[in-house]
Amino acid sequence: MFARAGLSVRVLERSGTIGGGARTAELTLPGFRHDVCSAVHPMGAVSGFFRRFGLESRITMLTPEISYAHPLPGGRAGIAFRDLDRTVARLGRDGAAYDSLLRDLVARDDEVAQFTLSSILQVPRFPATTALFGLAMIDQGMPWWNERWRGEEAPAMLAGVMAHAIRPMPSLSAAAAGLALAVHAHARGWPVPQGGSQSIVDAMADDIRAHGGVIETGVEVTSLDEVRGARAAVFDVSARSMADIGGDRFPAWYSRALRRFRYGNAASKVDFALSEPVPWLNADVSASPTVHLGGSRRQVAAAERDVARGRHATNPFVLAVQQSVIDPSRAPEGKATLWAYTHVPRDSDIDQTEVITTEIEKYAPGFRDTILASSSRTARDLENYDPNYIGGDIASGAPSVAQLIARPVVDVEPWRTPAPGVYLGSSSAPPGPSVHGLGGAYAARSALRHEFGIDTLPDLSPSRPHEERT
Repeated sequence: MFARAGLSVRVLERSGTIGGGARTAELTLPGFRHDVCSAVHPMGAVSGFFRRFGLESRITMLTPEISYAHPLPGGRAGIAFRDLDRTVARLGRDGAAYDSLLRDLVARDDEVAQFTLSSILQVPRFPATTALFGLAMIDQGMPWWNERWRGEEAPAMLAGVMAHAIRPMPSLSAAAAGLALAVHAHARGWPVPQGGSQSIVDAMADDIRAHGGVIETGVEVTSLDEVRGARAAVFDVSARSMADIGGDRFPAWYSRALRRFRYGNAASKVDFALSEPVPWLNADVSASPTVHLGGSRRQVAAAERDVARGRHATNPFVLAVQQSVIDPSRAPEGKATLWAYTHVPRDSDIDQTEVITTEIEKYAPGFRDTILASSSRTARDLENYDPNYIGGDIASGAPSVAQLIARPVVDVEPWRTPAPGVYLGSSSAPPGPSVHGLGGAYAARSALRHEFGIDTLPDLSPSRPHEERT
């Protein structure tokens, strides 16, 4: 955004390659391309930043017919087709209840995205949609969350999307995350970038360079003194790291707020190179890039409660993504990749390869025999890979209701720090986790206004480079 406004831009990246949580690499065997962190991008499809940036005209986003699947014992499964009518028809006696919960919100998908992907302290632009979403949150985020359901498939499906928040269930914060994901599943779908998540970052990097920006890798910024010459500096770091970098340039109250910011529990991830696609018992699960594992709603909630209490779940929730179902470029012909993580207590150093393999085997007997190689990262490994993932918290801060209000402080412009020209644009600031680009975009928008007097946002669509204005 700075480069598009005609400003000179220098991007400093701690690692040897850019990408953060959106890198793609051969983690197991040659020819198998794995997403290192993020894999499926429902928020990328609805993000106001990516839509203004024209992401889908820059890279190929593959949107499946089935957004996600949730297998259950006996070959049964809840299937979230992008087509809401088809989903409802398959849910039998719970179809009408599922329809009444989601249909009006699916019809207002753009407004749901605007509300959920902005600072919670901003006045809602669409109060009717905000009210509808709030009622759905209360319905599915409180102890009576099972009152509308009669079967297992529909509540299990919703528990699966709520589990993405790594929060106890039922809870309002988990319900908010899950409902937003479910709404987008039936509106724009859950797309997968062809070639890997790295393609999103590469498209952004290409645009920066095309407009005069410079990207330097292998450079770690540890103090504001190292960016003293910049009129504006936007940091994509955790709240804790921001406190360290700011040091005595921040007032004591702000440093205390950054250091009080709480981190959630963690993920532990395993990537598999497979000799063939996963042998799911249910054919629709075989066609779905995203699969939620963990059994019934009661079982998924129990697993997440265990993690919230600092215990490894005996029967854990597992999020699996089989990208090669929709993107054959991820693996050699006839073979497949599988990306999977489970939730664990923060700072866990226990390898979850066997746990994840066992959970998949329940719904895909013979899976173990398809494994050619695997690559595992514990929660501690994830923090070593990316210091923003404190203790393996891939959300860079627990997405509790309190921390959606104070992320990391209570302010209508929480991206702007008290230090002149210094901004926080990471997942530790609104709107929080996921690959949507909005934390940085909101920080940049604030900096353009306060540091450069630019109130009109620059055009971000694919175009010729602008004249540089320093």
